[in-house]
Amino acid sequence: MKMQETTGNDVLLDVRDLETHFFGEESITRALGGISFQVKRGETLGLVGESGCGKSVTALSILRLLPKLSAKTVSGEIRFHGRDLLRLSEREMRQIRGDRIAMIFQEPMTSLNPVYTVGRQIAETVQIHTRVSQSDAMARSQEMLRLVSISDPERRLSNYPHEMSGGMRQRVMIAMALACSPELLIADEPTTALDVTIQAQILRLIIDLKVRTGTAVMFITHDLGVVAETCQRVIVMYAGRIIEQAPVADLFARPMHPYTQGLMRSVPDPRRGRWRRLPEIPGIVPGLREPSVGCSFAPRCPFAIEFCREETPPMRDIGQGHQAACWRSDEVVGA
Repeated sequence: MKMQETTGNDVLLDVRDLETHFFGEESITRALGGISFQVKRGETLGLVGESGCGKSVTALSILRLLPKLSAKTVSGEIRFHGRDLLRLSEREMRQIRGDRIAMIFQEPMTSLNPVYTVGRQIAETVQIHTRVSQSDAMARSQEMLRLVSISDPERRLSNYPHEMSGGMRQRVMIAMALACSPELLIADEPTTALDVTIQAQILRLIIDLKVRTGTAVMFITHDLGVVAETCQRVIVMYAGRIIEQAPVADLFARPMHPYTQGLMRSVPDPRRGRWRRLPEIPGIVPGLREPSVGCSFAPRCPFAIEFCREETPPMRDIGQGHQAACWRSDEVVGA
């Protein structure tokens, strides 16, 4: 399931200095603190980090699906084919969502409508964006169910979501997301509620379909194993910021940020012995309600010095597409 390195230089999605805030009655939560990254045509990018680091908020910001009354992207740009999505009207965004950019959400049971058949739901997506007849849209639905390896797709068109297993519902979500042949597919923890065997099947299906269709994929996950098996490039997030990004092989070979090292040490390794306690990162993730000063990881970092607590580190180019936001990245390597 390993992927070949992308050779093209065409940038499909260009996110620049994106800041997203959530507004409460008495406080502001700074969910994204000025993140910048790119997705190239046809590549598979992993977005990794622990819960609450801003991965899903990044995806919702890109698609402008944040709750309007409590959240807002306050600054930055999200350029898709050179057009800033933040400047488009809602009508223009509806033409892009589900068509040129599609998303697979974490829990299909809450994303699928329980009162409509899966065939009708896929067909509705097709009709919204292609203006084909209902019969042609249903034919496309059947074709997509076959594409995602659901047996007897003609019969399954009339199934309701509750009549399917979790793995089959997730396949329906993939079929719906790919029905209009999007250029970018955002997969937000697509295997969270599935058992290990089904997880592997779903991941393999997404990658196989990506190879066949040429769709770029952005995997949002907390699982480094998923990143290692499916992605070409990876972004590591912490407390609403990007702290490291690199080609997957290079990141695993030489992580340059102490947080990335901590994540890798916490992955179970059979060589450590069955009963050996996993290393953990001491301390807790900082709250995002107050503006942070210095490196947000400094209170938990074994390499931190006073300067780290006073000045926010910029992303430094280490070479070969590897960047890290750490003042002491040279000392981190090999530690």
